[in-house]
Amino acid sequence: MMNYPEQKIIQAFQLYMKLARDGVVGQQAVQLYKADDDIRGLLDMFSREVDCVIVITSEQMFLVPRTKLSPFHVSNDWIKRNYLRTGATNGDIYLLYFATIILFGSFYDTYQSEKPTRTFLRLDEWVHLVQERIDQLKEHDLEELKQFEKEFSYNWSLIIEKWDAMDDIKETAKKQSGNTISRLSFIDTVRRFLIDQGLIVDIGNDEVTLTEKAKTIIQRFFMEVEYNKGIFEFIYGFERKEEDAIDQ
Repeated sequence: MMNYPEQKIIQAFQLYMKLARDGVVGQQAVQLYKADDDIRGLLDMFSREVDCVIVITSEQMFLVPRTKLSPFHVSNDWIKRNYLRTGATNGDIYLLYFATIILFGSFYDTYQSEKPTRTFLRLDEWVHLVQERIDQLKEHDLEELKQFEKEFSYNWSLIIEKWDAMDDIKETAKKQSGNTISRLSFIDTVRRFLIDQGLIVDIGNDEVTLTEKAKTIIQRFFMEVEYNKGIFEFIYGFERKEEDAIDQ
């Protein structure tokens, strides 16, 4: 282990405490992190101790949980209490995560794109994209889905069941009540959750766009097979395989 000057340890720990308290610090901290090897090394070490990683954009630095073991990880029960309706189950959580992955993937032309290829997404289009992926999951028989569930630790059958159970009769309505069990109202719930997590911004007209925090996290984790375990490739691979077959 390296021997760090006491002043650097105190400085890095003060910065870490701000990150632990607020989850984010500003541009001055980003510049310090980039310029000072000792501060960067200490912050990375502190974050590893709580199963987190330091994620930086050009103007902000974030403390992001790396695993469920992190004390900073948002628990399923917390999401249920604060965002989902009474009686919500883990199936609703799985669907929320699934809809989030679809949102992230919609901004990139392939699952390993370096930069987003679109600037915004409409909520109704988001619903349509989720439906497309649900339909593609249904193309697999039950045994295949069970195998994929073991491989990716996602309950695909339950995700399909939860989505299909939602009422789509009023999907074309301009406004959806939070009490209406519809696909659009569920997507609106996911939207609120992601806004509160600083991952998307509502730009009006039922349109959302990714934040710099989201873009950085997507590049660092969702685009790296080491972290995403092939989830992006699995979900978006159906279409690419079909296109490859056509090309051949």
